Amino acid sequence: MKIIAGQWRGRALLAPPGKDTRPTSARAREGLFSMLVSRIGSFEGLHVADLFAGTGALGLEALSRGAAHCTFVERDRAALDKLKRNIEMLGAAERAEVIAQGVEHVRPPARPCDLILIDAPYGAGLAQMALDRIGGGGRLAAGGWVSIETGGEALTLPLELEAVAERRFGKAVITLARG
Repeated sequence: MKIIAGQWRGRALLAPPGKDTRPTSARAREGLFSMLVSRIGSFEGLHVADLFAGTGALGLEALSRGAAHCTFVERDRAALDKLKRNIEMLGAAERAEVIAQGVEHVRPPARPCDLILIDAPYGAGLAQMALDRIGGGGRLAAGGWVSIETGGEALTLPLELEAVAERRFGKAVITLARG
């Protein structure tokens, strides 16, 4: 697994062994960031949250492309170890915050996010739970973007969000919504 573009293009990321952490495939990550670039343009200065971060591939990709800051939320200890090592290897510590707890317990950030990346375990209802929390206010900046990756399960977007695009990449379905 490698960073696709930006200052760290081609840099390899560590992932924990086993199947507990399911990183977004390279094809799906390329598709997601292509979708985002065509709508957002530059990532320069964006504040990002990577929920269910795993290895941090999505948030680190955003940082590589110029995001100002990323908050990574992950509770799995093996994934947290690799996430922290990936941040360290890339020299991203000053632009990253790691929250070691479940998404359901995270307080709203001090500054609302411009982009929230949700890649919850498929079929567990956690993507919907995360979406419901975003709809609670204070988490997404006005006009901000949310990316939700699922295994195809139906989602109900909060009233504050409008679906803008949906694409399938193998088993992954990525929905983009805007606040």
